[in-house]
Amino acid sequence: MGGMKRLKARLRRFSRRHRRIVSAIRSFLIFSATFGGGYGFVRGSLSPSANYDPQTFAVGISFLFALACLALATLSMRMRWLKKSMRKVALHNEALIDRNWELKEAEERARSLFESQSDLVVLRDASQRLTFVNDTFCDYAGKPRAELIGTPYLLPVIEQGDDATESGGTRIHDQKAQTAFGPRWIAWRETLVRPHANEPAEFQCVGRDVTDRTESEHALGLARDHAVSANRAKSKFLAVASHEIRTPLNGILGMSTLLLDTPLNPEQAAYAKAVKTSGEALMSLVEELLDFSKIEAGKINLEHRPFHLAGMIEEITELLAPRAQARQIEIACYIDERLPLEVAGDAARLRQVLLNLASNAVKFTSRGGVALIVEPGIWPNEISFMVRDTGIGIAPDAQQRIFREFEQADEHIARQYGGSGLGLAISERIVRRMGGRIALESVPGEGTTFEVSIPLQASDTSAITTWRTPDLTGKAVMVVMPQTIGASLVTRRLGRWGAQTCETSDLTVAEALLPERAWHAVIIDHALGADAVQAFGERAIPHATHRLAMFTPAERHDLRPAEMAAFTGYLVKPVRAASLAARLLPEAPLAPELPDDSDVTRTPAAAKKLSILVAEDNEINALLMRSLLTKLGHQPVICINGREALESWIAAETAGARYDVVLMDVQMPEMSGITATRMIRARESERGLSRTKVLALTANTLVEDRYACFEAGMDGFLVKPLDREKLAQALSDISPAHLAA
Repeated sequence: MGGMKRLKARLRRFSRRHRRIVSAIRSFLIFSATFGGGYGFVRGSLSPSANYDPQTFAVGISFLFALACLALATLSMRMRWLKKSMRKVALHNEALIDRNWELKEAEERARSLFESQSDLVVLRDASQRLTFVNDTFCDYAGKPRAELIGTPYLLPVIEQGDDATESGGTRIHDQKAQTAFGPRWIAWRETLVRPHANEPAEFQCVGRDVTDRTESEHALGLARDHAVSANRAKSKFLAVASHEIRTPLNGILGMSTLLLDTPLNPEQAAYAKAVKTSGEALMSLVEELLDFSKIEAGKINLEHRPFHLAGMIEEITELLAPRAQARQIEIACYIDERLPLEVAGDAARLRQVLLNLASNAVKFTSRGGVALIVEPGIWPNEISFMVRDTGIGIAPDAQQRIFREFEQADEHIARQYGGSGLGLAISERIVRRMGGRIALESVPGEGTTFEVSIPLQASDTSAITTWRTPDLTGKAVMVVMPQTIGASLVTRRLGRWGAQTCETSDLTVAEALLPERAWHAVIIDHALGADAVQAFGERAIPHATHRLAMFTPAERHDLRPAEMAAFTGYLVKPVRAASLAARLLPEAPLAPELPDDSDVTRTPAAAKKLSILVAEDNEINALLMRSLLTKLGHQPVICINGREALESWIAAETAGARYDVVLMDVQMPEMSGITATRMIRARESERGLSRTKVLALTANTLVEDRYACFEAGMDGFLVKPLDREKLAQALSDISPAHLAA
């Protein structure tokens, strides 16, 4: 069966190749069969033994003719069918020709594309011989195509770059190769392709010249390294500059403080205060520059510790109150009671931001007042801090510019109010670092509101308030104060507690309202006049249960008992919520507790005399430390370098008269404070001695400096310039060695 198929296939191939021979043979066979049949029929009819019958003969001839006609008709139909098939074949052939032309055109376009593009295109067989290269590769190789095809030619490699393989098997690598154009970086992509179905796969390599990109990346890397190096140098320079500036500033501020403690005439006291004020201004500028350098260097680290929210806001308000009252403006705060008592975050940085905003508000406000308002933000666990003032305002075109470093609203304001233009830039970056945002609204001539929104979650520790909120539901409270920010916040607080408040700034109106109803409390501001306030208090006795007067701290210390005879209590501005609540409780005392002369803040002398070793290389600072410690009642011993301090400590320890505390300057000649502290700790460890408290004295405030001090074994960190209060607080928990023993 298979032999027959092969035979038929061979015959078909023979007939396609030799059409004329096959046509001749076919014609001969047809003629022979026709002639043989006709001749046999005629001869058979004419044979003597055939019994010739003309009728039968005619029938036979007719039958033969009919067969011939049928054959001709069949041939004619087949010819028409063949012609139709030929027309279809012709149309198909024409379509194939068109398709073939299109394929050739596409192939030419593809080849032209390969040839004309700037990428290097190479095909290699299994033995790595070139089967195709485009013009670009020939140009880079500097050789004609004919010389390259069939050879294993490779561009000379100078340097091999990174190599990687994709998930699909494509290999990606970079090479620095020597080309006709010089050394060039080429990024190659190599993969297997199969040009035709019955042909073996080939390696297709497509390379792109990335020299410009590589050189740019290299230049960027060098620039980054230079920037990092410059940043380190800048941070180091600022640290050194800070140390060199803080050291003399410590002497200036400390000595001016000591000078003010001596008997001076008014002119001398004014000069000494001017020196101290100038030193404090310079100190503030140094702090801003250091903070800015930390932020620029990315060295600002945020803490996450619980802190009392309301306490921090009230402390900021009270800290700025003397400055605001000196400018004859109000400052007050309001903390929404819906907020948690304690939140977790960086209290120091938040305090820095709010203190800067509130300080600016006080500085740029000459009438009205400043308010710090804390409320829940628009998002969960978000707190909004608003600093609102009635100052000069900010022009619209300057509202975005003022957040840039060394920028202020305009030159006139910079000349009039001063400042470095760094405070808002530092605050904005700190807020962003804390995940918050800062915005402002301002109308020139009417005031400005800065809003800081920061995510702060409630602390896990269960803080319990130390004061009780009064229930003033349905009770009437009259507030008689000038129309300032403070009055509105006090009224708002009373409304939160349920009180029906009546606010007025006119004493005549207030006196007319007294008989109208029974008042639970009346609150009057001493700023309306001492005599008028005293007279109003006397008139309010039969109408109000609680009669409260508000004073500034200076007015409070000047009070005479006769002035408070008609009042049941007093409040010191800025008013704390706890103080206001305590005065309005039912069990609140109905007689005011007036201050006596002993309430004046003084720095008490030390109740215990400490033996203190001071290592300080600067003569002025050493003199300052000796004076401060002597005034505090301690016994200081001064050394001018770390080696001398170490020898003095060893001598005292050997003699059995150990120092109670060591105040160690960090940067000193011959031996640094860090090295001296390490040697002290090593000797204590070797001999089994108890630790001597060592406090670092340094003008550097970077976190790295703190870590270095603690790693060396120091117990505390005191930043210059020091004042008496800071020093006294640092020494307050230390007991003399003979008592500790």
